[in-house]
Amino acid sequence: MRIFLTGATGALGRHLVPMLVEAGHDVTATTRSAGKTGQLRAAGAEPVIVDGLDREGVIEAVAAARPDVIVHQMTALADMKSLRNMDRTFAATNELRTRGTDNLLAAAKRADVRRVVAQGHIGATARTGAPVQTEEDPLAPDAPSRTSKRSMAAIKYVDEAVTAGVPEGIVLRYGNFYGPGASEMLLEAVRKRQVPVVGGGTGIWSFIETTDAASATFAAIERGAPGVYNIVDSDPAPVSEWLPYLADLLGAKPPMRVPAWLGRLLAGGFIVAQMTEWRGSSNAKARKELGWEPNYPSWREGFRDWAGR
Repeated sequence: MRIFLTGATGALGRHLVPMLVEAGHDVTATTRSAGKTGQLRAAGAEPVIVDGLDREGVIEAVAAARPDVIVHQMTALADMKSLRNMDRTFAATNELRTRGTDNLLAAAKRADVRRVVAQGHIGATARTGAPVQTEEDPLAPDAPSRTSKRSMAAIKYVDEAVTAGVPEGIVLRYGNFYGPGASEMLLEAVRKRQVPVVGGGTGIWSFIETTDAASATFAAIERGAPGVYNIVDSDPAPVSEWLPYLADLLGAKPPMRVPAWLGRLLAGGFIVAQMTEWRGSSNAKARKELGWEPNYPSWREGFRDWAGR
């Protein structure tokens, strides 16, 4: 097939390009930087320089590529510094999740592309109900803090716009990335004991290693019914379990523990919600309908390879 892949040099795209090329697909890969075209060409893709927020530029690039499938991986997560004010930190990514998504859907319509596979996130999952939730469970009706309202709305927007905007719209709600090309900031912060267990650490996290996320995306390009899929490992776990484990792997001191009220003062409401209220996500649908299995079914093995390399 002919694949039009945006965000091709990101944490996931860098793994997905060689997978697609090796399988015999023709890949047109976008980047905003002329300096990254060489690495895309070396990986076997045809590079195109385009800004996802340039509507006409995106439409023209898609028309020229004549793809069978569009893959939306545009984010600006490399610019992350602090999560205290989510909307400020994720401002560029929120634009790509809203205006950028609209531009790709407009391009798909013009080029008669039926299948669009887009990057979503589990971050809007409800903070009440079952400890581990499926795609059928309702999303959180509100954001956990006033400084995360736009970010939560942007995550939901991708779900709604892509599944409604094309005949075969698929949104992959990725878990928390770790592994090659992702979350180096977390490792450093854990080493320095800058990530405490807030409250009881009862928030349940679902992780996904980056190459596993890429393999799930590869599966969704080739098969799977339209809709949303949780792309996570098979071992949702509370912060009180995974954070001390990661610290131990890194040879760091155990994480400090702080009450929720202090965590709210220091880090804001979004972080406290993550640490104390988050619900895990089930990958049963993706495993069944996409025929996908994560290479790292648990973050335990994945963390060992990631943190110990």
